[in-house]
Amino acid sequence: MAPSTIETGIYVPPNPPWGNVRAVTALARWGGLSSLFVWDHFQEFYPTVLWDETFTPFSGSVSSPHEVFDYQTLLGALAGRAGKMRLGVGVSEPIRRHPVLLAQAALTLAHLTERAPILGLGCGEKMNTEPYGLSQDRPVARLDEALRIVRRCLDSRGPFDFAGVHFHLDGAVMDLQAPPGRTPQVWVAAHGPRMLELTGRYGDGWLPMTIALSSPDEYEAKLARIRSAARDAGRDPDRIEPSLFAYILVAPTQKRARALLHSRMVRYWALLFSAEHWTAAGAVHPFGPQFRGSVDMLPEHYDRTTLETALGAVPPEVAERGFLVGTPGRIATRLREFGDAGLRHVVVGPTSSYLSVQDWAFAAPGVHRIAALLRK
Repeated sequence: MAPSTIETGIYVPPNPPWGNVRAVTALARWGGLSSLFVWDHFQEFYPTVLWDETFTPFSGSVSSPHEVFDYQTLLGALAGRAGKMRLGVGVSEPIRRHPVLLAQAALTLAHLTERAPILGLGCGEKMNTEPYGLSQDRPVARLDEALRIVRRCLDSRGPFDFAGVHFHLDGAVMDLQAPPGRTPQVWVAAHGPRMLELTGRYGDGWLPMTIALSSPDEYEAKLARIRSAARDAGRDPDRIEPSLFAYILVAPTQKRARALLHSRMVRYWALLFSAEHWTAAGAVHPFGPQFRGSVDMLPEHYDRTTLETALGAVPPEVAERGFLVGTPGRIATRLREFGDAGLRHVVVGPTSSYLSVQDWAFAAPGVHRIAALLRK
């Protein structure tokens, strides 16, 4: 049986200058990519104390790693440039943004784009909440309530009430409707059992990350849980789009791609993997056995000595578990294995584009080649 087609999208860092974002969007559209995503952060994962030319050669052109555009404004500005690409946020959360506001922004974007936008939702990260005095108490329960409210806003009209622990609505109205065929899709960034269940009950798509889910077997098992939850909720599991946010190190040769595993930025990304992820690779996380990875990271709370010591403790095999590493052909082959497990839409994040001018120059043609191979 011929393999199923896998759609390919790209994550675009929502950082200044605006001209760079426009250029990447134009390249993605020219390369026939299916989607373009940005994330929703107040700050980035990268610590200021590491932000120098040994970390990325582009540090000199951006004074702070924490210059981040607001995703809603940015996607609105990109809408007229996206063509047939689907625009999405991957992901926001209902801590900084009320679920009705999230729904309204997605519905507004649907009027500006040619295809239905994607509202990616998750539980959030400490770096976007704790420094700003926002509580992450019971994040999954909060997301559960938010998903129900967002679904109500997208699927029906008229006043409605909601009595939850985290949200209370009394005669709330969100009557903005999307144009026909462009109702925003809700994709859930789910990895644990409760989040997988919420995806099946309320989601239009599933958006896990390779830094938390690294094997096709694990992908297949978790997708089965989502589909089971959808059936239990009386929903058609085939209407849920299985996707994947894949961090990639793409290069013209396998040797060059593997060399990137030793770069400071890639080793830092390995610190954003959970302690459980490290244990599976036979290593011990420098931040302790309870560290949950990117959701717990507070980049500005660590001094340089602590971070340098941690970077020195990263074995290449840990970093490799969270990235797809290789030539475009090698990466496409690996994604085909995820396709056999149910994957239908991959959104790639070419981390290699940060590592040198040469790697940056190869990122766009490399991603285009991956997309072309996955369309066959």
